Amino acid sequence: MPMLWGGRFSAATADLMRTFNDSLSFDIRLWAVDIAGSVAYAKALAKAGLITPAERDQLLAGLARVQEEFEAGQFEIKTHDEDIHTAVERRLKELVGDAAGKLHAGRSRNDQVATDTRLWLRQETVALRTYLVACLAALTRQAEVCLEALMPGYTHLQQAQPIRFSHWLLSYAWKFDRDLARLDDLTPRVNVLPLGSGALAGNPLGLDRQFLAHELGFAAIAPNSLDAVADRDYLAEFISWAAITQTHLSSLAEDLIIYSSAEFGFVEIADAYSTGSSLMPQKKNPDSLELIRGKTGRVIGHLTGLLTTLKGLPSTYNKDLQEDKEPLFDTVDTLAMSLRITAQVIETLSIHKDRMYQAMTSHLLATELADYLAAKGLPFRQAHEVVGQVVQLSLNTSQPLWSIPLPLYQSIHPLFDRDVHARLDFERAVERYNSSGGSARSSVLSQIEALQHKYEL
Repeated sequence: MPMLWGGRFSAATADLMRTFNDSLSFDIRLWAVDIAGSVAYAKALAKAGLITPAERDQLLAGLARVQEEFEAGQFEIKTHDEDIHTAVERRLKELVGDAAGKLHAGRSRNDQVATDTRLWLRQETVALRTYLVACLAALTRQAEVCLEALMPGYTHLQQAQPIRFSHWLLSYAWKFDRDLARLDDLTPRVNVLPLGSGALAGNPLGLDRQFLAHELGFAAIAPNSLDAVADRDYLAEFISWAAITQTHLSSLAEDLIIYSSAEFGFVEIADAYSTGSSLMPQKKNPDSLELIRGKTGRVIGHLTGLLTTLKGLPSTYNKDLQEDKEPLFDTVDTLAMSLRITAQVIETLSIHKDRMYQAMTSHLLATELADYLAAKGLPFRQAHEVVGQVVQLSLNTSQPLWSIPLPLYQSIHPLFDRDVHARLDFERAVERYNSSGGSARSSVLSQIEALQHKYEL
């Protein structure tokens, strides 16, 4: 079959140029949505009186046969199949003859590929949403199971204040909650129909674009044909969303890598999601998490690459836009696998609450002492200075805060009284943070209940 555009040319395309130009090696994964778009277009042509009902039925039967061949893994790629659109049309002509040529009336590969990509991404975002909810659900379930486990909370990777391990788990659940909100927000901008825009100027044949939108499940139609074939905003927005989500996964992975080290020992990654060393028999490496962390740069790179491709394009369609698919496909594949792995790592995580508790030093309670003095009327900035002196005494004498005798406390400031040691308790300290969003048991339970209700977990 000759090229779709070959009539104006007197010489054949060079083999090297064909290899450089062809996109079937990667856009073949659009076959299902390409066929779906053609099915709707055949119906629209018949509705507009541009083909007969018999021709429509012939085309639909041929397209169904092409779909069956793809589904069975029997579709045969041929030399001149430039892209998925060419391949489907070529096979359709082999099956139904010249009627296949009528299917392209008023349709360009420009609006066809834009439609295919939106259809494909629309179905992939449904799957990604499911995987993301599964991650959130795994974190929420573990938070409920480990409600009583206390751990050091960190800033700058230095011990800061005691918190519940559940509170830490839920901090990532809420990140994923925001990711879900962003995904839901961008979905309507994906769900816009370009088909019927032609190459750039629109469709002159009286096709009913609202009918096409209904057939393909689009919520709206692109209002400007020039913009419709050029628009890749939705891809940039999607990959931006994916990069943010992947970054959250990377941050979670980094925490778990640290917490699973021998120095911390707070958690253990299941064998099923770890690997060993080819040299050191004792090693158990969190490679699942390291790969998630590593692949984050890949997704961020796809966003940078796509924006760079788009930044200098003149209006409407340019061949540069063929470069949108590989970063899109790889972003979806990478994020989907990362989300699925993350959910399983969290589900199978072993939590060592005793190690968490043993890791907490008395200095985590320094803020408790500052609040204690502030409650007695000392301005907090002065209280902060006083407690800093107490901590220095603790370090100089190798005594935890709870072992420093009252007279030594009082030698630093007279407001310290007999009740000071009662404040130096991890559980009591955590329970003081009982405001909404805090680390107290009641606050953490409220977070769990809110997420369970929101996502019907």
